Amino acid sequence: MEQFITFASNNGMLSAVWVALVVMIIVTTIKISMSPVKQISPQDLTFLMNREQGVALDIRSEKDFNSNHILDALSLSNEKINKNGFTSLEKHKENPIIVVCSAGLSAVKIANDLHKKGFARVSVLKGGMNAWTGAGLPVTKK
Repeated sequence: MEQFITFASNNGMLSAVWVALVVMIIVTTIKISMSPVKQISPQDLTFLMNREQGVALDIRSEKDFNSNHILDALSLSNEKINKNGFTSLEKHKENPIIVVCSAGLSAVKIANDLHKKGFARVSVLKGGMNAWTGAGLPVTKK
C-alpha cells in the first residue's frame, strides 16, 4: 500500500488519468443499466421476433440492407428517418422493436428517439449485424 501511495504521489498525471478512466467506466455502466433502452443478444432478438411479434428495424443504408439483412427486418435508413420520422412504424408501437445497425453503436440514438416518441419496448441489438452474422444466424437478400 505504501508503494502505491508513493507511486501515486510521484506520478500525479498518470494517477489522475487512471482515476478518470475508472470513474468514466462506472458512470457508463450505471447509465446503461438505468437506460429504458436495453441491449439484447442475437438470441434474444430471435426470441422476441418469434414469440412476441418483435420487429427488427434495420437502420443501415439501403445498399447494406439489400446485401444482407435479418429475415423480416424492416429497413428505415437515417435518410428516411430524417425525412419522415417514425410514421411507418406507428402500427408496431406496442410491439417490441429491436434497432439494428452495423456494429451496435449508432442504433442507440435511434432507439432513444423511438422511446421518446412513445414506443414502449425498444431495444438495440448488441454488436449489430456483425454480432448477428458472427453468431452464424441466417440472413436474407432482396
